[in-house]
Amino acid sequence: MPEDVARRSEDQYEVPGRVEPREAARARPAKDWRARESPKSSKSSKSSKKVGKKYRYLRLLPEALIRFGGFRKRKKDKSSVSKKPGELDDSSEQPCGLGCLVSPCCECCNNICCFMVFYCILVLCQGVVFGLTDVSIGNVQREYSLKTIEKLALELSYDISSGLVVMFIAFYGDRKKVTWFVASSFLIGLGSLLCALPFINEEKNKSKVGIEDICTEIKVVSGCQSSDASFQSKYLYFITLGQTMQGIAGMPLYILGTTFIDENVATHSTGIYVGIAECMSMIGYGMGYVIGAPLVKVPENSTSATNTTGTNGSTEWLWTWWIRFLSAALVAWFTLIPLSCFPHNMPGSTRIKAAKRKQRHWFDSKLKDLQVGTSIKDLCAVFWILMKNPVLICLSLSKATEYLVIIGAAEFLPIYLENQFMLTPPAATILAGLVLIPGGALGQLLGGIIASTLEMSCKALMRFIMATSVISLILLMFITLVRCNPLQFAGINEDYDGEGQLGNLTAPCNEKCRCSSSVYSSICGRDDIEYFSPCFAGCMYSKALTRKKTYYNCSCIKEGLITADEEGDFIDARREKCDAKCYKLPLFVAFIFSTLVFSGFSGVPIALTIMRIVPVQLRSLALGVCYVVLRIFGTIPGPSIFKMSGENSCIFRDVNECGYTGRCWIYNKTRMAYLFVGISFLCKLCTIIFTTTAFFMYKRQVNESTDIPNITVKNPKVKKERN
Repeated sequence: MPEDVARRSEDQYEVPGRVEPREAARARPAKDWRARESPKSSKSSKSSKKVGKKYRYLRLLPEALIRFGGFRKRKKDKSSVSKKPGELDDSSEQPCGLGCLVSPCCECCNNICCFMVFYCILVLCQGVVFGLTDVSIGNVQREYSLKTIEKLALELSYDISSGLVVMFIAFYGDRKKVTWFVASSFLIGLGSLLCALPFINEEKNKSKVGIEDICTEIKVVSGCQSSDASFQSKYLYFITLGQTMQGIAGMPLYILGTTFIDENVATHSTGIYVGIAECMSMIGYGMGYVIGAPLVKVPENSTSATNTTGTNGSTEWLWTWWIRFLSAALVAWFTLIPLSCFPHNMPGSTRIKAAKRKQRHWFDSKLKDLQVGTSIKDLCAVFWILMKNPVLICLSLSKATEYLVIIGAAEFLPIYLENQFMLTPPAATILAGLVLIPGGALGQLLGGIIASTLEMSCKALMRFIMATSVISLILLMFITLVRCNPLQFAGINEDYDGEGQLGNLTAPCNEKCRCSSSVYSSICGRDDIEYFSPCFAGCMYSKALTRKKTYYNCSCIKEGLITADEEGDFIDARREKCDAKCYKLPLFVAFIFSTLVFSGFSGVPIALTIMRIVPVQLRSLALGVCYVVLRIFGTIPGPSIFKMSGENSCIFRDVNECGYTGRCWIYNKTRMAYLFVGISFLCKLCTIIFTTTAFFMYKRQVNESTDIPNITVKNPKVKKERN
C-alpha cells in the first residue's frame, strides 16, 4: 500500500499542470536534480553546464508558480491520498487570496472575525446612504411640489427593486456568496454616487422674488412661478436609480451574509454575529439621519420685496450633500478588494457544518428529501413549497410588523418631536437619529447576545419574541401620557382676542397687510401667542440687533409684558417659538428609547428561528421568502401608512400662489400622539398574534412527529431501511 501511494505521487509529479503532495514535494526535488546532474557533470563541457543551469531555472520557475498558485489543488490531492475512513473531507476549504495570488501572510486573516470587520463596514455604509437618502427625499418633498407618482418612485424604489430580485439572489447566490458580497460593495458605491450626481454643477445663483414678512399696505406680490424643473427631474431620475441599485445590493448582504455567518460559526454563536451585523445596519441608518440633519433647510422669509440672489450658503448646502454621498461611495469601494480575498469556504467550516448536521431539528416533511436544482422551474417549485409552510409565513409576518414600528419611528418621530415639543426641523431630525441609533442598534445586538448566551431552542426563541413584544406594548401605552398642551396660535385655536375667526389667519388687524401663507415663519408675541408670520401679527418693521430678529408696532399684539431693546424701542415679537412650558421631552425620549430596544430584541431571534425550521440547503431561500413577505406587508405600505396618519392630524396646510397644496405647517398634537401610538400598538399586537400562532403550530407538529430527522438527509436509503 505505501508503495502504491509513492508510485501515484511520482506519476503525479511528472504530469504537467499537477502538483505532488506536500510530503513528497519536500523530499523529491533535490534528489531528482542530483540524479540528473551527476551523470552529466562528468561527460559534458562548461557550456553544457551553463545550459543545464538555465534549463533548470527555467523549469523551476513555472513549478514554483504552480506550487504558489495551486494551493487549492495541492490540498485537494493531499486529502485524496492520505484521507482515512471516517475523516472529514475538508478539500472544499480554500486559502485567503485574490484569485490565484495566494500569500501565506493572508492566512492569519482567513477567519470569520476578519470577515466581519469588512462586512460590518459595508453594512454600516449602506445604512448611512439609506439614512442620507431619506433625509434628502424629505427635504426635497418640502421644497418642491411633487406628484404622487414621483413621491412613490422616490420612496419605494429601494423596496420594490429588492423585493423583485431577492429570490433570484437567494437561489443562485447561495453557491458563490463571496462573489455576491463583492458585487454588493460595487453597487452600494455606485448607488451612492448616483445619489450625489443631482447636487453636482447645479446652478443656484437664480433670481427670485422675496416674500414680504412685515405689514405694508403696498406690497409687491410674486406671481405664480414654476419650480426648478431641471433640478427636480434630475433629482427624481438619479435618486430613483440610486435607490434601485441600493435595493439590489442590500439583498446579498442581509440574506447571503446571514447564511454565510451561520455556516462558519457554531450554532449558538450565530446570534451574536448576526446581532452585530444588524446593529451596524441600524447605526449606519441613524448616522445618515444625524449627518444629513444639519442640511435640512428651514423656510425663511426675506424682509423686503426686492429681487434677491441665492447666497453662497445655498451653494454650500448642495456641495455638502454631494460630499456626504461621495464619502459613503468611497468607503463602500474600500471593502471591495478585502472582501474578494475571502474564500467561499473558510477553514474549519467543514467541521462546523458536520456538527450542525448531527443536531436534530423538526421541519416540514415535504422538505426532508427535497433536491434543489438550478433551473427557474426548480426555483418556482421551492418557492411555492416554502410559501405553504405556515410556521415560516407567520414568522415572516411577525418580522414585517416589527419593521413597521421602526419605519414609523423613522418617518413620524422627527415631525412628532418638532410639533409636540416645539423643536426646529434640524434639531428634531438630529434628536430622532440619536434615539434611533442606540435604541434600534442596542435592541438588535442584545437580542442576538441573549439568544446565543442562553442557547435557546426554536420554541424558546418564539417565547422570547412574545415576551419582549408584550413589554414594548406596555411601554407604548405610556407614551400617550407624555405630551404637551397645545399653545395658543392666532387664527388656529385663538381668534385674535375675539376679532377674528378660528381657522382663518386673516383678521381685521392684518387685513390691509395682504399677507401670504405660502411660507411659514412663526413669531412669538409678548402676549405669549404664536403668529403664523410677522405680517399676520401686523408688525410694521423689524430689526436684527441680535441673532434673533425683533419686530415692532404690531397691530394684532395688544397685551403682554413690554420690553425695550438697546435703542429704547419697545419689542412686540421675536423670531422664535413660544415657550410651551413643557419639560416632558426627556421622559418621552426615555419611553421611546425603551420601546425601540425591546422591539429590536425580536429581530435576530426571528431570523434564527427561520433558519432552524428548514434544511441547510434551503436557508437562504427561506430568508428570501421572509424578505418578500416583509416587503409586501411591511416596508412598502409602511411609510404611506404613517404619512397618511400624519396628514390626517394636519390642521393648516400651505397653499401657494399657483394653487398647489404644499406641506403641513400646523398639526393637532393630541391627535398626532394617539395616531402614532395607536398604529405602533396595532403592529406590536400583530407581532404577538403571529408569533403565538407560529409557536403553537410548531409545537403541535413537533409533538405529532414520531421521527424527527436531521437537518439534512444524506442517505435516504438508510432511512428507508430503518422504517
